[in-house]
Amino acid sequence: MVRHASLFSQIIALFNRSRFYELVHRHQAERYAKGFSCWDQLVSMLFCHIGQAKSLREISGGLASAQGKLLHLGVKRAPKKSTLSYANAHRPWQLFQDLFYDTLYWCQLAAPGKIKKFRFKNKLLSMDSSTISLCLALFPWAKFRRTKGAVKLHLLLDHDGYLPSFAHITNGKKADVRIARLLSLPPGSIIAMDRGYNDYELYGKWTRQGVYFVTRLKDNADYHVLEQHPVLANKHVLSDETIMFASAKAQANCPFPLRRIVVEDPDTGESIALLTNHFEFAASTIGAIYKDRWQIELFFKALKQNLRVKTFVGTSENALYIQIWTAVIAMLLIKFMQFKAAIKWSLSNMVAFLRWNLFTYRNLWDWLDRPEDTPPLEPVPSQLALPF
Repeated sequence: MVRHASLFSQIIALFNRSRFYELVHRHQAERYAKGFSCWDQLVSMLFCHIGQAKSLREISGGLASAQGKLLHLGVKRAPKKSTLSYANAHRPWQLFQDLFYDTLYWCQLAAPGKIKKFRFKNKLLSMDSSTISLCLALFPWAKFRRTKGAVKLHLLLDHDGYLPSFAHITNGKKADVRIARLLSLPPGSIIAMDRGYNDYELYGKWTRQGVYFVTRLKDNADYHVLEQHPVLANKHVLSDETIMFASAKAQANCPFPLRRIVVEDPDTGESIALLTNHFEFAASTIGAIYKDRWQIELFFKALKQNLRVKTFVGTSENALYIQIWTAVIAMLLIKFMQFKAAIKWSLSNMVAFLRWNLFTYRNLWDWLDRPEDTPPLEPVPSQLALPF
């Protein structure tokens, strides 16, 4: 007898089925379902991402080829292409949005503690968005340019474990700063972002709330220097100043002195002007905080390279949203397994190894610790001796 289910089955078992069906009931997602459940849909879409299925045909055929192993997944049979297509087009994508936040909760419990590269205890966050290009002929509802379509995935990355603590999908024309205004950040937290979030009113709001920010200062910003601070030459810090915005509108929106720090990129020699409302940290620490913002760029890169968020199996807005939300859920599962593994997996290697072993019978946790030394646990059929 096989002592373990497939790796895919053990990954799926990380979800709380009772909690999942509570979400299904809340959104009435199975009101008109006839045989194909939301759980079947979730399994199919996770197989699309982790198994690198490129189309509805590959999802249906790939699951059908493992027909004898689907019961461990809670799935009776592989879906037909038309069935999965209809479900993606009509079932509420908000179900998978709520599942993302539910999955995020238990992933955060497994995340490592405070990051070791910084000594401060403040929560460090990064905010950014990534544009997902679409063919306007296939996605006419996602008009972005004259001949191009696009949607944006906005993320707030928690640097404790580098997990996305907030996600939002909009059309490609939505300004990044409008999404930043929706955030409710705890006092004392530090948020790093690029110049796309330049908004003096937002800076003033966060300063009043005790939220710290680190961002790039616009090249054409008008300001007065109130004070010069000494800098250490060996820390790649060129200047450290206290400034005040000069224009009347900027002063009305942000009537607080801010800190302008110019740092030098040691790799390129480029000078970068940073803006922050934090006056206690060393200038080199502010520079290191902004440099660590690059982690959110790496997260977007990993998401697009390893999961299915560049090619889509449905053309409706609802289907596309479901595919993106299930991709981010799959990313949380992969990050969770990275936290639990004894060895340091790169995300791309883990996705590749999972894809090759998705339906093999191994203990997941042993396999994560020793992927090359964990033999498959297949049943060994008894063979009758043939007389010769």
